[in-house]
Amino acid sequence: MGKKKVVEEKSGIGFFERYLTVWVAACIIVGVAIGQFAPVVPETLSRFEYAQVSIPVAILIWLMIYPMMLKIDFKSIVAATKKPKGLIVTCTVNWLIKPFTMYLIAAFFFKIVFQAIIPPELANQYLAGAVLLGAAPCTAMVFVWSHLTKGDPAYTLIQVAVNNLILLIAFTPIVAFLLGISDVTVPYDTLFLSVVLFIVIPLVGGYLSRESIIKNKGLDYFENVFLKKFDNVTVVGLLLTLIIIFTFQGEVILGNPLHVLLIAIPLTIQTFFVFSIAYGWAKAWKLPHNIASPAAMIGASNFFELAVAVAITLFGLHSGATLATVVGVLVEVPVMLTLVKIANNTRHWFPEPVYSTDKMAERVLKEE
Repeated sequence: MGKKKVVEEKSGIGFFERYLTVWVAACIIVGVAIGQFAPVVPETLSRFEYAQVSIPVAILIWLMIYPMMLKIDFKSIVAATKKPKGLIVTCTVNWLIKPFTMYLIAAFFFKIVFQAIIPPELANQYLAGAVLLGAAPCTAMVFVWSHLTKGDPAYTLIQVAVNNLILLIAFTPIVAFLLGISDVTVPYDTLFLSVVLFIVIPLVGGYLSRESIIKNKGLDYFENVFLKKFDNVTVVGLLLTLIIIFTFQGEVILGNPLHVLLIAIPLTIQTFFVFSIAYGWAKAWKLPHNIASPAAMIGASNFFELAVAVAITLFGLHSGATLATVVGVLVEVPVMLTLVKIANNTRHWFPEPVYSTDKMAERVLKEE
């Protein structure tokens, strides 16, 4: 028992996180059951939406991200930009590789492998949903995956911020090109609201909290007492978020069990493929693990809130494209948890970090 505890402490994963896949499966089942047997719950929650973003889900995602933002010494954000290799990896994979491999893999399965099962018109809609997922790298959940793999919080923030800036410009032309749709309608209110809710608010909240507590209680109290209060907050926020999400999506999933499975296959393959490219590239470049892991996670996971909203806008709530984006939500968490486990088990492949962004920040200040 003592040896097991030591192993867990060394790996940085406690009992709760170690069996996270089990808790996730339980939350999905609970969410679907609530949607089926207590429909008043999703009906009530649906009233608290703005620009197709669920405010309760946004609050829970904020709860997930806030503890990570607390760990950021904000001087280190400037320092993080002095190490561009991680940014090059994630931006290249996300925008020059991921959307196109998603299209090719999804088209291969929906139009060739599953040709006898999925009608051509429905195959085109499933392909459209997959492309919407592939053209939208993760904004919010990547902070959770970074946290679980002990990623550098400041560098993760920079990676996400840069990808969001590119997303504003590149999402529409990429989707239009791959799907041959000239009038792609992007709900920019959804996009901007998501950035504000999932990045700006927790970032400002983390900054103000950190500065205030360090000023009044000292750095030692902040690092050894205050931060420890949030040890399981991120994971609890994730589980509650899943319950709410699948409270809404249960009917869609239960009504299309075979097609849900078929859609999940190319999405899962694509996720592992994109992760392998980014993670392998980071290893070849000898990046430290706390930068390599988030760089790979951003591309592997998807900004599913945006993808679902665009699918509904373009194709309708009950379309095949919307179903495909919902399956993206269903697949993402179990698959990403598997990638988290792979990343944690392969930490020894990467060189020990010779710097952290906090130490780099100190150098920047000295140089100034």
